[in-house]
Amino acid sequence: MTSGVNILAVDDEADILQLLCYNLKSAGYGVIEAKDGPEAIELARERRPDLIVLDIMLPNMEGTEVLRRLKRDASTAHIPVIMLTAKGEEVDKIVGFELGADDYITKPFSPRELVLRVKALLKRKGPQSDPEVAEILRYEKLTIDPARHRVEVSGREVVLTGTEFKLLTTLLKGRGRVFTRDQLLDKAWGDECFVTPRTVDTHTRRLRSKLGEAGAYIETVRGVGYRFTDSLREG
Repeated sequence: MTSGVNILAVDDEADILQLLCYNLKSAGYGVIEAKDGPEAIELARERRPDLIVLDIMLPNMEGTEVLRRLKRDASTAHIPVIMLTAKGEEVDKIVGFELGADDYITKPFSPRELVLRVKALLKRKGPQSDPEVAEILRYEKLTIDPARHRVEVSGREVVLTGTEFKLLTTLLKGRGRVFTRDQLLDKAWGDECFVTPRTVDTHTRRLRSKLGEAGAYIETVRGVGYRFTDSLREG
């Protein structure tokens, strides 16, 4: 019996793809298979999976380009992505996070690690039952609608990933408060996250860039972390 959650598994190596599918299905997930980049993009747009496991090294189109296109498309930008990278390829991980990936798994990986990371990511991406979460948040030029997963700056929609959305919401709700990187990991990634505190820097930098003029609201507190400033009243 499946959980009703569908995962798009993307890898050109038949044995790896088979391993992915077997373990995800054994954990109760529905699985959609793709063997290259163009097929992955097409299936992501058509099937709207709940999560994507994406290999970086793919034929026809590299995984980083697939990720870039998915995150630029409003219909797929919200889908969380776990990257598969070769052991020691730190550059791949950094580039992936810059493009909006949520987590990574290094090959070779254990089935248990795969399932734990998938569960952790789905947990923090999943819907919230707290009515406070559904409240529309507004601050000067910025509007956040949690129910619709929509962010606007001066009336212009800004497409964010699930992690970026939670990071922004956490900072805005705690306006004026300084959050350490560890606190933001706990709030936006959850206590089962598998990323380092410095990952917060990468996501915050990308978030600021997407927000444009409103990115100035997010202030770096050197040696500590970040806060959503409550002192920008002009501009």
